[in-house]
Amino acid sequence: MSLNFALKYTLLLGLLTISAAATSADYSGPLKVGTTAAFAPPLETAVEEAKKQGLEVKLVEFSDWIAPNVSVENGDIDVNLFQHQPFLDNANKESGFHLVKYAPATINNVGLYSKKYTSFAQIPDGGTVAIANDAINAGRGLLLLQKAGLIKLKPGVGIHATVDDIVDNPKHLKIIEVEAVQLSRSLDEVDLAQGYPHYLKLSGTIDPEKALLFDGLENPEYVILFVIRDGHQDDPRLRKFVDIYQHSPVVRASLDKFYGKLYQPGWSQ
Repeated sequence: MSLNFALKYTLLLGLLTISAAATSADYSGPLKVGTTAAFAPPLETAVEEAKKQGLEVKLVEFSDWIAPNVSVENGDIDVNLFQHQPFLDNANKESGFHLVKYAPATINNVGLYSKKYTSFAQIPDGGTVAIANDAINAGRGLLLLQKAGLIKLKPGVGIHATVDDIVDNPKHLKIIEVEAVQLSRSLDEVDLAQGYPHYLKLSGTIDPEKALLFDGLENPEYVILFVIRDGHQDDPRLRKFVDIYQHSPVVRASLDKFYGKLYQPGWSQ
């Protein structure tokens, strides 16, 4: 056997082994869905509806925005629901994950909140503003500050804006970066904060509908996604569960109750 033939034969065997592994994915047992507190209540309803239809689903709740992706990448869970596409793209880039969008869920408002002031004009010179500390949601907070007229950013930076892109800050605001899930708790200590209504509702810190300014629901890049590891798109359990989440009237009622007017479905209804 020539060296070239032996090498080709070895490579072919390797490819066949990989192919066989890919096609023999185990989709038995309960579907494991990871999420955070901000998305858990409607998912809990979907889990109950799935059980009525013979599908067992285990919901795993995480307290941060890192572990859910690590767990999908490692195969500890099958899918997660907590992030939008820009966040996913950044996670894949920074950590070398192989994660992909499976289906859209909801798009949720984000706002600027204050427990001390009722207008941006009242924010004092040198006031403190808290925004998210991750690379993508920080940009969303900065864009909100620009929309409010409090800062000006370099043209074209968009959702990738950082504090270094601020070119005008007339009120000399001190911008601090806080883990996004902790922003609701920062409201007692700062003059203004980027806020996620679902976390604010859970914390009871402030009425989530009382933002001084909301970003729009028209930005498709902010649709929250069901995310899986690439290669698991054919999981029938996942297909059934997402269909329940998107189309069950009971789940829709749960979404309406939990998010109120501060969300829209991200899928074609």
